[in-house]
Amino acid sequence: MKLDRILLTTDLSDESLRAFAPLASLAKAQGSTVTLLHVVEDTTFTPRGAAFAPPISLPGAEEDVQRAETWLAERAGNALAGLPVEVHVIRAPNVATAVAHYAHEHGYDLIAMATHGRTGFRALMMGSVASAVLRHADRPVLVFPRQG
Repeated sequence: MKLDRILLTTDLSDESLRAFAPLASLAKAQGSTVTLLHVVEDTTFTPRGAAFAPPISLPGAEEDVQRAETWLAERAGNALAGLPVEVHVIRAPNVATAVAHYAHEHGYDLIAMATHGRTGFRALMMGSVASAVLRHADRPVLVFPRQG
């Protein structure tokens, strides 16, 4: 399988950085380009008493986008040095479906991500973005598990 384009997702946590180094090795070996993607969870609501008003985002979403762009630019230069890397931040109400949709719409060959490694009740109650991406994606997903 040729991996020309890889979508590497991150939630901006230290745990998500685990995927960067091994993915960089894979991308270099394959001659791949990498897109580093963060999805800002953008929950919208309709203002009270304004049923016909367009939905609006919660305050702070734009600041979250700017913070994510800065974080991604700093990490991409370090961990993915020597690779052609694009950085994108998008807003969506559901992270997992947004990742799967973005990969499909932009024709990526692989989605890569780290998992936080939650198990049992915590995973059941909190959900798992990695599990949801696996369910929604129409292309291969490479998940880097929690170490030890």
